[in-house]
Formats: sequence, structure tokens, C-alpha cells
Amino acid sequence: MLRDLNAAGFCGRTWVGDELLPGRVAQVELRSLVVVHFWAPWAPQCVQMNDVMAELAKGHPQVSFVKLEAEAVPEVSEKYEISSVPTFLFFKNSQKIDQLDGAHAPELTKKVQRHASVGSFPPSGSEHPKEDLSLRLKKLTHAAPCMLFMKGTPQEPRCGFSKQMVEILNKHNIQFSSFDIFSDEEVRQGLKTYSNWPTYPQLYVSGELIGGLDIIKELEASKELDTICPKAPKLEERLKVLTNKASVMLFMKGNKQEAKCGFSKQILEILNSTGVEYETFDILEDEEVRQGLKTFSNWPTYPQLYVKGELVGGLDIVKELKENGELLPMLKGEN
Repeated sequence: MLRDLNAAGFCGRTWVGDELLPGRVAQVELRSLVVVHFWAPWAPQCVQMNDVMAELAKGHPQVSFVKLEAEAVPEVSEKYEISSVPTFLFFKNSQKIDQLDGAHAPELTKKVQRHASVGSFPPSGSEHPKEDLSLRLKKLTHAAPCMLFMKGTPQEPRCGFSKQMVEILNKHNIQFSSFDIFSDEEVRQGLKTYSNWPTYPQLYVSGELIGGLDIIKELEASKELDTICPKAPKLEERLKVLTNKASVMLFMKGNKQEAKCGFSKQILEILNSTGVEYETFDILEDEEVRQGLKTFSNWPTYPQLYVKGELVGGLDIVKELKENGELLPMLKGEN
């Protein structure tokens, strides 16, 4: 990451008080936690989060805070798969350990506090008591009806066993949430003792441990897996409901209040100028919808505009319709 920052001309710049000041690369290297904010000047929520970062820097002098204008450094943004702003990446010892998408100040604060207090920093002498960790693990295992603790994410598994587990769950249309144990060493080690299960992945249903990959394979073979884990609604049915949720539906990155990409921002401005009522769906909040809608509509990019459940098109189509005077009648259902 330091090489990427250096190439972008930002390496060694850290938040001090309210300013982003130049410093030495060594200063960043010595600091265990680095928080990088990928932002855009056209997005007001990014400016607000810069203020949040400045406040966090005052309370966490041992942490390096850096901001990068995402569209000014496309090679870095592409490498780290930055698809929206604001996005925050967390690094320790040059390794990415966590990510936060969106302008969520409380969640950013929570993640900074957690990562700053765990792992590479010297112990302060006031370690969390074991009861606190047990409580946290109980909340995590109960965070969803079906919880998978794995290496990586369902989209990017980081070990073969986790990849196989995700494939089995997806094959059986099982609805689950996941936790990347690489993002939190305390959880990674503590859960082994909490559940008396030494390896990963681990699958929990209603807070109870089901087991690891071998157990899940056995349950699949005996056809018990489908009776134990909650099923997800069929994707095609769900997409039909979503595209018909309102007369005019916009699937975009962000929402009416916070567009998270330039294309979504432009289409919002066009729709707002018509005065027609519409609803939005943030595809960044649901990876299943984000990927599934591309196939459902045979349209590979976002934003996507629907009128009465029928796809109109993306930004270019909407621009053409506006220029031809056809957009307003279409939105009103006259065409």
C-alpha cells in the first residue's frame, strides 16, 4: 500500500489536527494502523467524512489517516476495487485488514477504535476482560440466523475450505451472513475457545455451532442441510418484486441523499428535474441484487432505471430520452 500511496503522490501524508500534512514514509511505516479514505470532491458526504477523520486523528495519534481522490488515481482505485465513495481501507503492516463502504461515521469510529487497540500496538495494561470478548462473540454468532466465520468474504474467499463452504451454501440457496476472521485477530483466536472448534470455516445457525466444512459436507450428503439452514427467497422472484416496488425505480450506487458514483449523481439530477416521484435501491448494500440484476435485465452496468417493472436503460439512454423530450411522458407512463 505504501508503494501505491507513493506513486499517487500522497505517501507519508497523515492527518494532524485539521490538516493533511506531508511527512516521511518511515513515519507511516512505523505506525501499525493506516486508514485510507478514497473520496471525491463532488460528493458532500466525502467532505463530511474528512471532518470525521480529522477528529479521529486527534484522539488516535498512533494511527495514520490518509485521503486519496479516487478518480485522480484510477490505477490504485482499480487495484483495491473501489467502486464507490466514500470508501475506507484499513491496513496493518502493509496488509489490508478491513474495509468500510459509505458515510457511516459511527461505524468508522468503531473500526478505528477496534483496530487501533488490537494486534500490533503495545498492550496498554487495561486489556478487555474475557467476559467482554465472550459477549462480543455471542453477539456475532447471533448476528444473523445463519452466520459463517470464514477466511475472506463470500465474494473473495481466501482459503480453499472457505471457498468450498460458500459454494455449498450458495448451491442450496441458503441465506447467510459472514465474518472475515482475518479482519479481527481477537475474534479469530477467541472463537476457537468459545466454540471449542479449532479450525475455520465455522457455520452457526441461531447462534449454535453446526461445524466446519466436513460436517457441512456430511449434512449435505444426508440431505439434512436443507432442513437446518434458512433458505433465501429465489432471486428472480425477489428482483421482480424490487423492480415493481414503485412506478419508477432507480437501481444505483447510493441513494437519493448520497450518490456514490458520478453516473448515479447525474441520473439523480435528471430525475429530480422532472418532478416525478421515484424510489431508489442501493446496489452496494446487496451483492446478490447487484450481480443478479445484470442477468435479470441483460444490462451489465449501473445505474438502471425501471418504469412499471420494465427496464428503460442506464444514464446514456435517460440522457437521450430527455434530449428528445420523451423522458417525462415515459416516466408518467404515457408511452
